Amino acid sequence: MIEDDTSKCSILLIDDEPFAQQIIQHGLKGCVKHVLRYEPSPMRAVDLVRELDVTVVLVDLRMPDLDGFGFTRRLRANPATEHVPVIMLSSEDDPEIKAQAFAAGVNDYMVKWPDPRELVARVQYHNAACIARRERDAAFASLRVSQQQLAASESALHQAQKMEAIGQLTGGVAHDFNNVLQIIGGNLQLLKLVGGLNEAARSRVEMALAGVERGAKLSSHLLAFARRQPLQAVVLNPGHLLRDMDDMMRRVLGPNARVITDIDPSLWSTVADPNQLNNVLLNLAINARDAMSGDGTLVIRAANAGGRSPPGDATLPAGVEPGEYVVIEVSDTGKGMPPEVLQRAFEPFFTTKPVGQGTGLGLSMAYGFVKQSGGEIVLSSEVGCGTSVHIFLPRSEVEAAQPEPQVDVPLYGGLETILVVEDEEDVRSSTCAILSALGYQVLEASDAAGAIAVVESGRHIDLVFTDVIMPGPVSSLQLGEAVRTHLPHAQILYTSGYAEGVLAHEGKVSASVHLLQKPYHPDALSARIRHLLRPGRNGGAAADTRRAATSDAGAQ
Repeated sequence: MIEDDTSKCSILLIDDEPFAQQIIQHGLKGCVKHVLRYEPSPMRAVDLVRELDVTVVLVDLRMPDLDGFGFTRRLRANPATEHVPVIMLSSEDDPEIKAQAFAAGVNDYMVKWPDPRELVARVQYHNAACIARRERDAAFASLRVSQQQLAASESALHQAQKMEAIGQLTGGVAHDFNNVLQIIGGNLQLLKLVGGLNEAARSRVEMALAGVERGAKLSSHLLAFARRQPLQAVVLNPGHLLRDMDDMMRRVLGPNARVITDIDPSLWSTVADPNQLNNVLLNLAINARDAMSGDGTLVIRAANAGGRSPPGDATLPAGVEPGEYVVIEVSDTGKGMPPEVLQRAFEPFFTTKPVGQGTGLGLSMAYGFVKQSGGEIVLSSEVGCGTSVHIFLPRSEVEAAQPEPQVDVPLYGGLETILVVEDEEDVRSSTCAILSALGYQVLEASDAAGAIAVVESGRHIDLVFTDVIMPGPVSSLQLGEAVRTHLPHAQILYTSGYAEGVLAHEGKVSASVHLLQKPYHPDALSARIRHLLRPGRNGGAAADTRRAATSDAGAQ
């Protein structure tokens, strides 16, 4: 035990008489592995105690300029040295002097020259006490840091639990909300298809359909925040998407704002849902416009980060796992956010905008989409200095294909037979009416079990259009297996307002699964059906034969 203490023993002797060093050094021969340093000037000694990490100070009482009392008081006044043990050496064996020494703050008092055994014992005792105190202080400091980290972790867990609870609630609400929107929108579209509306009625229908579209966007944002929006992710290069959005961004910001786009020509690819990414960037641009009041600078950058790229040599922000990322930055010169607003920025429905000017879902939707895509989003802002959003999406080793030009597909139908499977009677009724108006032969089923009975009956079916989530013992996935077994040439098109955990795995829908999100527009439904039933897909000749057979059966 003595070896452990003395191996850390650092002693400073302060005495204006140089021979004192020799006497003390001789007396400390029994104190193994100690270090003795000598300083004649008490004026410099306080700094030396700190610099040399001294564990015991031996100081003479009577010295010119500054005596042992004054030196000890200075040592105690400095927070860095206030707890270092001081042993005062004096030729005066006067109780009054000793009392003054202890009042000044010394830990021990020895009359010159002490017996070496007593000197070693006292030095080792005070050295051990100093080391023990330092270890205790270090343990308390470590405990405080641990408590702070624990408090931060508890706060983060509470926030995550709160966001998850809100996410579960919004996901369930969005599912029922989408069905309601489908009923309203489907019947309004059916009115348009049937015709016979005067100009005033048509105008009213268009206004109502615009409201359905707004509701659909709100529902989509809720699902995106809740990370329950099935992502139809593809390999893409964000640079292509940003270039295509450039004109739209400028129109959103208005003529007084300046838009700077900086895209790394060697930008990597990533895997994401292009439509959702487009919505995220558009919402960030709208937030920037409102923060800048239409007059400022919006900077959009896309670069590589992490891994081997030169831009990635910089350290990734805290919270972003090491790896290779495509980073999209959207920065504005707006008014910025105070810390209390920044802390809640990703919460759904939290907004500082006046009533009617914002839903508070823009940033929460971006947060949900990025997390669901396997990335990270970092928000930084300061009042008067603007706001910056960095989106980190994992790099894809697969190169993105060149984007195909968008082609407007007109609304048209066909003569094929379609089985509609939907448990919501009103949704099923309006969908079947729309498909019938487009010329299709339409069969109906209210659940997957009823649909399997139709499939196994031998009826000719070209396409099964089925809801994903339905009551009953048979799931939509089991229905899909039955269709592939009994009708191998038939196509399957799923629809849902909320497909989490059924078709979507880890929030993403396989490229082999065809999904049409509710609420859907007749134009989108028509285009998807014609795409799936186009000649040459899954045995085009057989499909043509089936259509001919259907026409003959209908004629009989």
